[in-house]
Amino acid sequence: MSSDSNSNNNSNNKKKSPWVQFGRYSQIAFMLPAGTVAGYLIGALLDRWLDTHWISVVGLLLGTAAGLIELIRTVLRDTK
Repeated sequence: MSSDSNSNNNSNNKKKSPWVQFGRYSQIAFMLPAGTVAGYLIGALLDRWLDTHWISVVGLLLGTAAGLIELIRTVLRDTK
């Protein structure tokens, strides 16, 4: 029983630490732009390689969607 209570105390201490909270919230702030930029860059590289002009738009949309999904998953995980 003591190991369970120790793990609960450690997880509660980590959630209350201001540096851990700062790290989590700064992660949230960078998720959406990073996904969007990564999707666009991959799409632009594929456009250049395949000599097309539409893949960068698809990459932009997929990157934005991936950033939003990861943002929602992180928020839901932190609110438990």
